Amino acid sequence: MDDVSGFEGISPTTLADVVGRTQVMEARIRPLWTPVPRVAGPAYTVRCPPGDNLMLHAAIHRAAPGSVIVIDAGDADYALAGGNVCAVAQRRGIAGFVTNGVIRDLAEVRELGFPVFATGVVPFPGTKQAVTPLNRAIRCGGVIVCPGDVVVADEEGIVVTPALSADEVLATARAKAAKEAAETLDDWEAAHRARIDEILADQGYPG
Repeated sequence: MDDVSGFEGISPTTLADVVGRTQVMEARIRPLWTPVPRVAGPAYTVRCPPGDNLMLHAAIHRAAPGSVIVIDAGDADYALAGGNVCAVAQRRGIAGFVTNGVIRDLAEVRELGFPVFATGVVPFPGTKQAVTPLNRAIRCGGVIVCPGDVVVADEEGIVVTPALSADEVLATARAKAAKEAAETLDDWEAAHRARIDEILADQGYPG
């Protein structure tokens, strides 16, 4: 899917209902500052070995504008990036970072308004020695992420939509969002109560 702009209007909660749990990243990967804008874009993937951040620094000069750089970090003991790297990524049009690792210079990143979803902050940086292939399938936050998969992230979580099913997922998610927007709370409550009561009755719970 070349144009992922339609995903900007879809929340991770709606997407999660469509694509399922296997495409939702672990809750430990969170926005490092709030309120964070929703990020939506094609994945540009990076794998960094423990203690090393070379390939992320290479990726910011190679990923296309609008990309979400997704990094499988080898550990959470050394920072992958800091304020200057995030500033250059932002200047080059990168939509944000998503990683199972950590960064540093959070105050600078917050001031920039550059979205970073990570597990935390550590002040000490990694080295720059290990060369690994860029833009290959990786695992981040429990999800297999392939180049070009659509990443949507905000304060509600991070959902990865496989590129091959992106058009179908977007159409389904839009229909679901429209249906929910048209439903009043009274309508939802009535349907919800009926469903819960039915489940309870099926389990023999006394009414």
